[in-house]
Amino acid sequence: MIKRAGTHVREVRVDQEPLPSEGFAEVRIVAASPDTARRVAEVLRRCFASAEQRSYPAGAEGGTRLHLTIDTAQAAGPARSWLSTSESSPEGPAHTDEV
Repeated sequence: MIKRAGTHVREVRVDQEPLPSEGFAEVRIVAASPDTARRVAEVLRRCFASAEQRSYPAGAEGGTRLHLTIDTAQAAGPARSWLSTSESSPEGPAHTDEV
């Protein structure tokens, strides 16, 4: 898979990562600053039960890559009502930068 971030292009090998357990999702947040990544993670934690986040440096410009494991079976508030009324489309169109 090729990821595009502004003018930077890099290849990511997602087929080598183990899949999370049923009902869990691994979320990767890449942001220019640690504060931005933490704010996005906080929104996810308000919607789902989650494990402790792990953060790593991303890029030479001081960006942050944050990893978070969320439990989709334990949704809270807005996520619970949205998930109960939404339907997933297994054959839906993917974005060009998605696997």
